[in-house]
Amino acid sequence: MGEEATGWNRFRGPNGSGVAPSHWQPPIQIDAACEAWRVPVPSGLSSPVIGGDRVFLTGVENGRLFTLAFDRETGALAWRREAPVTDLENVHETNSPAASTPLVANDSLVVYFGSFGLLCYDLEGNERWRKQIPTPESLYGMTSSPIVHDNLVILVLDSDRNLPESEVSESKILAVKLSDGETAWETPRPFSRSGWSTPSLRHHETEVELLVLGHGRLQAYDPNTGEGKWFVKGFSRETIAVPILGRDMVFASSSQLGGGGDLEKDPAPFWEALKPFDSNRDGNIERAEMIGDFTFPFRPELPPGHPGFGMPLPENPEKRKERIDWIVTWVDRNGDGTWTREEFFEGLKTGRGKPLLVAVSPGGKGDVTHSQVRWELNRGIPEIPSPIIHQDHIYLVRKGGLLSALRVEDGESLYRVRIPDAPGQYAASPVIANGHLYLVSSLGRGSVIRTGSTFELVHQFELGGASEATPAIDETTIYFRTDQHLIAFRSRRKDSP
Repeated sequence: MGEEATGWNRFRGPNGSGVAPSHWQPPIQIDAACEAWRVPVPSGLSSPVIGGDRVFLTGVENGRLFTLAFDRETGALAWRREAPVTDLENVHETNSPAASTPLVANDSLVVYFGSFGLLCYDLEGNERWRKQIPTPESLYGMTSSPIVHDNLVILVLDSDRNLPESEVSESKILAVKLSDGETAWETPRPFSRSGWSTPSLRHHETEVELLVLGHGRLQAYDPNTGEGKWFVKGFSRETIAVPILGRDMVFASSSQLGGGGDLEKDPAPFWEALKPFDSNRDGNIERAEMIGDFTFPFRPELPPGHPGFGMPLPENPEKRKERIDWIVTWVDRNGDGTWTREEFFEGLKTGRGKPLLVAVSPGGKGDVTHSQVRWELNRGIPEIPSPIIHQDHIYLVRKGGLLSALRVEDGESLYRVRIPDAPGQYAASPVIANGHLYLVSSLGRGSVIRTGSTFELVHQFELGGASEATPAIDETTIYFRTDQHLIAFRSRRKDSP
């Protein structure tokens, strides 16, 4: 599959698949006995990557951005480099200005900060080049990570900002030379708005395609020139997952706007999340009760006041009032300023976009939505984690620890279960090694599940801190990032699969 598809050198490892080579043997039992080291790290959401004898990630501390390298064997800090920027981009409270995952390419390390642009170091921390890039305008802040194809570093820069004196977006894909950071090509994406997905590459005989999931579309480009090839429509406004490959098909997914994973969502948890605001206990939510932490719930499993609970509201009291007045109109059918349970349930039956996972046979030209889509699914679609494929199965994990397994060939459901004792949000993408699926919730609760057509929970563990970064894997070790630490769990013996 090409040089860029080997090693855990980018977000989600080999070509973004999340799957370790079959001969790699990290531990299955994650516990203190196999904890090789645990070291403090600054705040950040970038996932660790591996190159040579180093583990790399980025972080933010005291308003400054850093790239850090740790020794794989001991966890000792090898080097730390500060990015040349003090004016950090605005990000949502649940995001971080250090969210994009670094890229190891040959003997270079490339990092992207939305606040600055691209920085390239050798693996010992010596700067090779830098390329400033204007910060795209984004709803939540930049998260897309760079990838490599041959000698090109490719970065998706989708933005909500329009081109000057235009009504189309300034969004684009940028390819720069790995050797010196000079621009090799740029391709406009005028109808794409801010997105948070990292691209992947499809290798087929002599052909290579760059796969980009963005606002409403999965699109394929020539990675050597940036020329557009084909696209599939139907995705929501907000796309996060990485396109993945299997059985000569491309798979891409996005939840409904606001994180809904099922076409027919259950309104009950959303209504239950609003009950604390019913101060007079009459069973309705009146406009006068929509105060304090009130907002429209997006993720009812989170508590009111949590930055991910619902729609962000302005700090300015007058603007906040205007926003809530607007939200009221979404549900209030008769205009009396009150939400009844019946109105709320009816309003939640319709959403913006649909939760979608598609299997696409690559090829064709232009819009191939109707000609190349083999199957689609509208149930159990994750908001943040990417799907993952192993052998003949595709796995999806979403909030609440809901895990689905499907047959790759036709999307047939194999199981859909709620992982025991693993509640809460899921932001980290699953990874696979040793014939096992490794999952970690945002609360830091990990689960190890045997791959296959039936659900088998093998082991659960606690990381001791919140975790929203995707783990990295090498021949013997799995690396987890929490809100405060980077932790290595290493096999001391060959585990039985």
